[in-house]
Amino acid sequence: MIAHTPEPPYYAVIFSNIRTDIEDGYKETSMEMVTLATQQKGYLGHESARNDLGITISYWDSLESIRIWKQQTDHLLAQRMGREKWYSAYKTRICVVQRDYAFGL
Repeated sequence: MIAHTPEPPYYAVIFSNIRTDIEDGYKETSMEMVTLATQQKGYLGHESARNDLGITISYWDSLESIRIWKQQTDHLLAQRMGREKWYSAYKTRICVVQRDYAFGL
């Protein structure tokens, strides 16, 4: 599903990752992180896709909202579990969306 976002500018956090073969708790934690993110002040939406490479993009109204989300207690635990068990590699990028346009939405 394509996220419905406001008029720019707003921020995008792009989380690209490669999974390990360990499934223990991954799906449950992933669903919990989506639920928690949607409850955070400043959250605007997200999009996610996975093949060999996983990419999740979350949209936020400010850098402050992103900072607060990164420090959320359950999110910190999920980050640690990701490094220890679920990901063999990842990269996070934070960007300003200056322009967006759509077709068919």
